[in-house]
Amino acid sequence: MFSNPLKAAVIAGVALGAPAAPAAADSLGSGLIGGIIGGVIVNEATKNKRKRVYRSNAYSAQRQANRETQTALNYFSFPAGTPDGVIGSRTRAAVRQYQAYMGFPVTGELTSYQRDLLVSSHNRAQAGGPQVVKAMNSSKGVRGLLKTWQGEAGGARSASYGGMPPEVSDAVDEIAASSDPSPEQLLQRSGFVQLADLNGDGKTDYVLDTSVTGSSFWCGASNCSVMVFASTPDGYKRNDFLTYEAKPAMFNCHQGVCRMNESVPKMASDTPDDAAPDAASEPQTQMASTGGGGESSGGISALPMASGSAKTEASLASRCSKVSLLTNSNGGFVTQANMTDPEMAMSEQFCLSRSYAISTGEDMVRNVQGLTKAQVDQQCDSFGPAMAPYVAKLGQSSAEVRGQVQKFVLDADMSVEQLQGTAKVCLFSGYRRDKMDVALGSAMLLVGVGQKPYAELVGHHLSQGFGVETNLERAREWYSLAVDALEGGAEPVIAPGQPERVGLLKAATLALGDTAQNDGMPKPEAASLPSFSVD
Repeated sequence: MFSNPLKAAVIAGVALGAPAAPAAADSLGSGLIGGIIGGVIVNEATKNKRKRVYRSNAYSAQRQANRETQTALNYFSFPAGTPDGVIGSRTRAAVRQYQAYMGFPVTGELTSYQRDLLVSSHNRAQAGGPQVVKAMNSSKGVRGLLKTWQGEAGGARSASYGGMPPEVSDAVDEIAASSDPSPEQLLQRSGFVQLADLNGDGKTDYVLDTSVTGSSFWCGASNCSVMVFASTPDGYKRNDFLTYEAKPAMFNCHQGVCRMNESVPKMASDTPDDAAPDAASEPQTQMASTGGGGESSGGISALPMASGSAKTEASLASRCSKVSLLTNSNGGFVTQANMTDPEMAMSEQFCLSRSYAISTGEDMVRNVQGLTKAQVDQQCDSFGPAMAPYVAKLGQSSAEVRGQVQKFVLDADMSVEQLQGTAKVCLFSGYRRDKMDVALGSAMLLVGVGQKPYAELVGHHLSQGFGVETNLERAREWYSLAVDALEGGAEPVIAPGQPERVGLLKAATLALGDTAQNDGMPKPEAASLPSFSVD
């Protein structure tokens, strides 16, 4: 049964006293993925095993410069290995990847211009800002910043689609980067771009509705991101909203500042269960205009109250859209040095992890032969039922749950490499489609096959209640498992070019929950918050 030598090695490392796994493990080989994991994904787990390092005799100043280069390459996902200041074969391979991506001659040796662009872009990215936040939440990741800033340095302007302002064209590119359609295809879709004079200045304003993209990256369970661009004397100002089936009449603008109109359609949750409209046939927004008796109230819009006993599954995609807006307004990501709210820090890192998993998985799925993305998604849906018994046990200690997942790995009729590749693909599929059972199960399986840094994802789910009940005590255990592994030299699996993340995760883990316990402020309840529209 255990013919694969790597799997045999993993078996030897599993605790002999691991609790028995539920019977659901027996169905993994027959019901999960089937032939999705071929040699391409198996190679993903085994490539780069043999590395020859050619060491240089660089003096200290040169080694420091080399470290800066290696750190920048890692940050932009050109893996150069540990930033040790020694330019070996792995660093040269990373340089070649960078040169190919940027359209430079592929030589493996950086020119002064190429290095200056790389290192200065890394330094600029560390300062944060709106461009960095947008890049973190796109499928291209921070790599896209290199070309953006290269164009800025050369005086180039962003491509303009159909005569639209550069600000709007940039947003089209941003949306397309996290969707399957190209920018040109998106512009041909009815309702994606809507024109109106929203501020009465006689100029055309723009509404971009991401609901037509078909991408769960931009949409949650009941709303999608909408970008409204209002004209000003200095260009167009972007305003972001969350709603469904956006129409220009839903917004009004004063110069560059836009607001959603007070009178908006009700959400589906405000309609009796036996008369619930189809989501595609009736517009929905975040707010519902209801008074004490359920009738339209004129001026105050209360957030929707839950109807019945059914619990609506939280949308991580929607949460990350809000986190992105807050990060943008704060001027960049929370760092260990400026952290005052550990929950916000962890929310940012959760959304960053989600984006990184989507970006990494996208590349792997492209290499899967013979299956469309929809077929991959369909097969990944087996992860939910297969891993549900283990998700249900997350209230136990992390050590107990890991032992049970490891037993699951041993009983599965798949090699360790196949399980690891499958889990990475399905992690992408789960986060892309906002299916938390698939994503969480995939993260747990990755930890079970020895990829301990993925325990960070399990901690995020437990601390923020996505796909599992919130449990800060257990979340800390999973966070600590990931941090200990990273501090022990494990290869980072999320944003490998940002070694400072480890310190931030460690500090936030220790402080998690303290704000809620000590600030004396009650947690808001959705049904108790009024919403005012002020002209």
